[in-house]
Amino acid sequence: MENIPTWIAVVAAAIAGQDRRWLMHQRPLGKQHGGLWEFPGGKVEASEIPGKALVRELEEELGINVATADLVPSCFAESPPQQGQPGIVILLYTVTSWDREPMALEGGNIGWFLPEEIARLEKPPLDVVLARQHFAKL
Repeated sequence: MENIPTWIAVVAAAIAGQDRRWLMHQRPLGKQHGGLWEFPGGKVEASEIPGKALVRELEEELGINVATADLVPSCFAESPPQQGQPGIVILLYTVTSWDREPMALEGGNIGWFLPEEIARLEKPPLDVVLARQHFAKL
């Protein structure tokens, strides 16, 4: 019997910039949720723990170096399995310290937004939940 996961672990970063602005990534067109804005991050590989996965993803997507000690857990969002696809659990971490200037290395765009601007951005459903939870704490 094929081993099909019932859920996928995903990590994302709420990166705090200057003047209360936060970095968001616009997904490249042609990908699932293309054109929508999200917290940067990605899937946790089977051999990784979430913090190490997020450090790797931020290096790959944005070209920034983040120390695992600088990742602060914020909140999470989940979706159930649907139409034969596994559920997704996204763990959001707050990041306030990193090296190098963030750049969109895998396509799409990045931008710095105030929380109220992020609330109005078109986002994938789980990022809507994450943004609501994360910014309610501030």
